[in-house]
Amino acid sequence: QVQLVESGGGLVQTGGSLRLSCAASGRLFDRYTMDWFRQAPGKEREFVARIWWATGATTYADSLKGRFTISKDNTKNTLYLEMSSLEPEDTAVYYCKSFHYGGYEAWGQGTQVIVSS
Repeated sequence: QVQLVESGGGLVQTGGSLRLSCAASGRLFDRYTMDWFRQAPGKEREFVARIWWATGATTYADSLKGRFTISKDNTKNTLYLEMSSLEPEDTAVYYCKSFHYGGYEAWGQGTQVIVSS
């Protein structure tokens, strides 16, 4: 089992920045990738960014490139999402997800981000 706990969400003005964290614990030895997703009110959950845990390679949703940065701290088993130039359209619940060899995946409970205009 894997436990993921997101934090760092909150209320920010348009143009502001936030850093989200996702602390992981439990079965981590076979972790392959970790992702950030988000879900805005009334919309489907959408992919934000991915990092391959072993190599640090990253990929992003095309619409978010340049404003969001995914990173990790191996020593803390923590995933981060740096968000800048935030817009009201970025308002959503942000979730982290881990994917493991063999197909196991785990989700966090989410952290709310609200961007005011």
